[in-house]
Amino acid sequence: MRYAAPIARLLEELERLPGVGPKSAQRLAYHILRSEPESATRLAEAIVEVKRTIRFCSRCFNFAEAELCEVCADTSRDATAICVVEEPRDLVAVERTGEFRGGYHVLQGAISPIDGIGPEQLRVHELLARLGDGAVTEVIIATNPNVEGETTALYLARLIKPLGVRVTRIASGLPVGGDLEYADEVTLGRALEARREM
Repeated sequence: MRYAAPIARLLEELERLPGVGPKSAQRLAYHILRSEPESATRLAEAIVEVKRTIRFCSRCFNFAEAELCEVCADTSRDATAICVVEEPRDLVAVERTGEFRGGYHVLQGAISPIDGIGPEQLRVHELLARLGDGAVTEVIIATNPNVEGETTALYLARLIKPLGVRVTRIASGLPVGGDLEYADEVTLGRALEARREM
């Protein structure tokens, strides 16, 4: 079926979004077409505003509206611990747990030679600069438990340990509510390695 040019353009732009295929793009486009004009205008204005006002925090490289993000601007947080994550969405996931009250450092990705991403494309230099004054005593590496995340974690640990800073890695293993019989060998092995005393 051929669409009118404005609809075809909208579908094309929606399909560029991650996780949006042709069917999802079609549903979103139809929703936008059926909604009130004010609703579509609010959506367009929100997209333009976020692109105009949001930048990276000058300290941790999280998304920020000001020079520092809300986490870095919070003086009540523990300045001796930094949790290193790949993307701002990972920072949000760690924050949702309520278990960590230190600072963060967002790498803006992970080492992936296949995709042409090496350490120089990440915010590694800035992380090392943050460790230079000796205030940080622990770096928690919370990269994803995949090949790229593990490679990045090992690379960072090799750089940070000689600085006299404790380097830890988040544990990985079985999800809460999961059944052992359905766990793969690698996940179950990681769960055994990360066991703790009761």
